[in-house]
Amino acid sequence: MVLPLVKLGSLAFRTLSKPIAARLKHNAGIHPKFRGFIIGIAQVAGAAIIYEVQRSARSEARKEEIRRQEVEVIKKRGEELAIEVQVMKQRISEMEQLMKRRISEMEQQHSRWSLPGFRVFSFSAAQATPQPAGTQQPTAA
Repeated sequence: MVLPLVKLGSLAFRTLSKPIAARLKHNAGIHPKFRGFIIGIAQVAGAAIIYEVQRSARSEARKEEIRRQEVEVIKKRGEELAIEVQVMKQRISEMEQLMKRRISEMEQQHSRWSLPGFRVFSFSAAQATPQPAGTQQPTAA
């Protein structure tokens, strides 16, 4: 609804402004004072347009700089998170090695205290036994 009204309004404005502009040009050619007045108004209007264009360009440049800085912050945060993930992976690996050593130590201690003829529970054997197909835990890649 609004778009047809805007189109109709702009068409009416263009239609009415053509005869007015022609009359102003004609009168400016005849009367020197009127010409000076019109030139002054045109200069002020031109300066206002130039000022507005420059102001808009500066505003866009500021917005673009802010966007660029935000992108830099996001990239830096992504890099920090990647480093943090690597550190965590390394810590997990160290913990796994520590747990394997402790399990091995516990098995050695347990084997010293086991009674002959009794089956000795093995932590590493229990850990290495495969689980049934539907119960396996997903592994993180």
